[in-house]
Amino acid sequence: MSIHVGEAAEAPDFKKAAHVLLGNKQVRANVRRATETIRNKRANVVGEMPDWEDLRNSAAAIKQNVLRNLDTYLEQFEAACTKAGGKVHWARDADEANRISIGIIQGHQQTEIIKVKTMTSDETRLNVALEAAGITPWETDLADLIIQLGHDKPSHIVVPALHKNKTEIRELFMRTMGLTELGSKPEDLAAAARQYLRERFLRVKVGFSGANFAVAETGSVCVVESEGNGRMCVTLPDVMITMLGIEKIIPSFDDLEVFLQLLPRSATGERMNPYNSIWTGVTPGDGPKEFHVILLDNGRTKVLADGESRETLHCIRCAACLNTCPVYRQTGGHAYGSIYSGPIGAILTPQLQGMEHSQSLPYASSLCGACYEVCPVKINIPEILIHLRRRIVENGDAPQTERIGMNMAAFTFADSKRLGVAQKLVQLGNKPMEAIALPGWSAARDMPVVPKETFREWWAGGRK
Repeated sequence: MSIHVGEAAEAPDFKKAAHVLLGNKQVRANVRRATETIRNKRANVVGEMPDWEDLRNSAAAIKQNVLRNLDTYLEQFEAACTKAGGKVHWARDADEANRISIGIIQGHQQTEIIKVKTMTSDETRLNVALEAAGITPWETDLADLIIQLGHDKPSHIVVPALHKNKTEIRELFMRTMGLTELGSKPEDLAAAARQYLRERFLRVKVGFSGANFAVAETGSVCVVESEGNGRMCVTLPDVMITMLGIEKIIPSFDDLEVFLQLLPRSATGERMNPYNSIWTGVTPGDGPKEFHVILLDNGRTKVLADGESRETLHCIRCAACLNTCPVYRQTGGHAYGSIYSGPIGAILTPQLQGMEHSQSLPYASSLCGACYEVCPVKINIPEILIHLRRRIVENGDAPQTERIGMNMAAFTFADSKRLGVAQKLVQLGNKPMEAIALPGWSAARDMPVVPKETFREWWAGGRK
C-alpha cells in the first residue's frame, strides 16, 4: 500500500481546532503542568552553563556548514556507512521510504518490528503502511506506546503523551493490557509497560529507529533516549533499519560534543541523556547482523532551496520552543494537525507538506520571540513565520477578506489626503464602530477608543 504525506488529511484550521481544545480543561491543565515542569528544569541546568550562548552559536554554525555542503556530507556518510557494513537507501518521499522499509522486512519473512521513537516514520505514516502490508509495529517508547494503545495522536515532539495524566494512562493500560490490578504511581505504570514489552524485545527479529544525529566521517548513527528501550531495539534484533531526515547529518564525531550538551538540557532539563546509543555498520557476533539506513528527503531539499527559511532544517527536535510558547501551552499539540506541533511545527509542516495543506499554521503565533530565545540551534522562528505569511499572500492564498482589507489599507496610506479623509471618517464612525463585532478581535478585546483629534491636527495646533 502506498501512503503519501500529501494524502494525509489536510491540517485543520488552527483557530477552529484551538477553539475546541481550549474548552478541554483537563488537556489544558495536563499540558500546562508538564511544560511548566520541563521549563523549570531546563532553566536550572542551562543556568549552570557559563558557555551556553557559545554552545548555541557553535551548533548554529555547524548546522549552517552542513546545509551549505549537504550533498558532500551525505555522500561521505554513505561511503563510510557502506564501508562499515551498512546499506544506505535514498528515499525521495514518504511513499518511497515506506516501500523500502516494507521490502526489507518482507525480504526477511518477518511480520513484526519493534520501534524506538522515530518522528520520521510518523511523518511518513509508516505504521499505517506496515499494517496495510500485514506487518505489526510495536512502539517501545513509553509515550509512543501510550499513543499507540489509545489510538491517539501525539501532542508533543519529545513527550508525545504529554496531554495525558497518570490516571488516564493507568485506565488505558488496564483496559488494553488485560490487567486486573495496577498501581497509580509512575513507577507502577513503567513496570507494566516493561512487562508488556519484554517478550516483544526478545522475540521480534527486526528493529526500527530514527536518529538524532548521523556522523558523516564515520557513518555512525546516534540515538539518545531516557528509558533504555532504544538500546534494546538497536542491539537485540537480527536486522536493524534506521530512517532519518537528510538534515540530521553532522560532519564529525567531535561535533557530537556540542549537541549532546544542548539537546538533553533543552529537551527534558537533564544534564545528559541516560542512554546514548551510537553504532556504526555491523560487527560480527555483536548486535544486528544487517543494518539499513534510509535517508529521507520528503520536501527537505525544497526547504533547503529557500534561503529565508533554510534554517528550519537546523532543528534537533528538542521541543524547547513548544514548552515556552504561550500559544502551544494553551492549546496543546493536536490543534496543529501534524506530527510536528508548536512553533517549529508552524514553520516545518507547511514547508514539508506544502502551503496549501496548512495555511493557518504560520498564523498560530503571537510572534513574541520566546521560541527563538530558547532554541539551542538559534532558529529564528518568528522571522520564518513572517516569511511564510508573505508567501501565502503572494500566492493568492490569503482569505479574501484579508486581501480586500490590505488592498484598501495600501490605497489609503499611499496618499496623505486619502489618509486624512479616512481618519475623519473613523472619528465620525467611532460610536457605531463600538457596537460592531470584528472577527478575531472583538470576541476577546474591546474596540479601541478613537482619539478626538489626529496626530496631524495635534501637530498643526502648535502643541509640539
